[in-house]
Amino acid sequence: MTNVRKPAVLVLADGYVLHGQAFGKIGTTTGEICFNTGMTGYQEVFTDPSYYGQVLIMNSVHVGNYGVKKEDIQSDTVKIKGLICRNLEDRFSRYQAEGSVEEYLLKNNIVAIEGIDTRALVAHVRTKGAMNCIISSEILDVEELKRMLAEVPDMSGLELASIVSTDKEYEVGSPDAPYKVAVMDYGVKKNILACLAERGAYLKVFPADTPAERLREFNPDGYFISNGPGDPAAMPYAVENLKKILDEEKPVFGICLGQQLLALANDIPTFKMHHGHRGLNHPVKNIISGQCEITTQNHGFGVDPDAVRSHPDIEVTHVNLNDDSIEGIRMKSKPAFSVQYHPESTPGPFDSRYLFDDFMKLIEEHKLAATAEGY
Repeated sequence: MTNVRKPAVLVLADGYVLHGQAFGKIGTTTGEICFNTGMTGYQEVFTDPSYYGQVLIMNSVHVGNYGVKKEDIQSDTVKIKGLICRNLEDRFSRYQAEGSVEEYLLKNNIVAIEGIDTRALVAHVRTKGAMNCIISSEILDVEELKRMLAEVPDMSGLELASIVSTDKEYEVGSPDAPYKVAVMDYGVKKNILACLAERGAYLKVFPADTPAERLREFNPDGYFISNGPGDPAAMPYAVENLKKILDEEKPVFGICLGQQLLALANDIPTFKMHHGHRGLNHPVKNIISGQCEITTQNHGFGVDPDAVRSHPDIEVTHVNLNDDSIEGIRMKSKPAFSVQYHPESTPGPFDSRYLFDDFMKLIEEHKLAATAEGY
């Protein structure tokens, strides 16, 4: 790059310090550091509500090559708290782009740092684990930044879903669609809603604190429990609400945080992962079909594997082939299932979109059974 940039500093909670150059907003930001291994799809990643509260390392050497455009967003604003890159590209190749990444970050007030050896930094995080960090392009005193960082709360115990959730109900799809699905919004991505709607679902999206009694007024054929940020164990209100939803015996499908809440609703604990799963190339085996799928992932918490496998009413349906973590479960006594990864992709491969078809099929079967029984 030809322009001269202001210096910036990155400090991790373990004392690791890196110096680089500022881009985006000049300022200071904090959050839990995490990394994404995807080579493309940066705008979709930046706007994924599940990243709220986190400072993101993009492991790709170049970020910004193809600019930004509004069709790629997964929520109304950038959700990451800060960005760490090796090289920011202010020239972009895509003629449909509406601007550069830096313009986009400035518009969304995101503090970022470039000129960092991101691959070495990712290796450090993989070894040391997830931790808080601070980026500043206005305060360069490392000791002062360490004092500020010490006051930042850990991700464990933080309830963040209600912050990113919608504040009012809204509809997606045609009211004449054959199926009605109530969506609990804990940070739902736009493409999840699109994947449901294009398969014949009329959706009503509800705020995170909506009681089950209000959901029933919509008379849905099924329920979708969305992805989202924060610690699922800090969401007892959502767990109790999901228990009431499960009592209705209607189809339920959960993604990411939705899986963790389904586990908690069955008294299966969740835990904070060492450094989480985030990227576009995680191999997952579908135990039911025996097939492998390459998946998009973004989660820092998981469900306890021993508790899952010993639970009398829970069946494991998917496992991660890298570390054998639980990637999918379903209940034996109720029409409820979930996956830990993101079948809607954006970004990432389309291998897992069959899960939306499975959900629609489950709803159809449930409706036919209810009709046959005279309901």
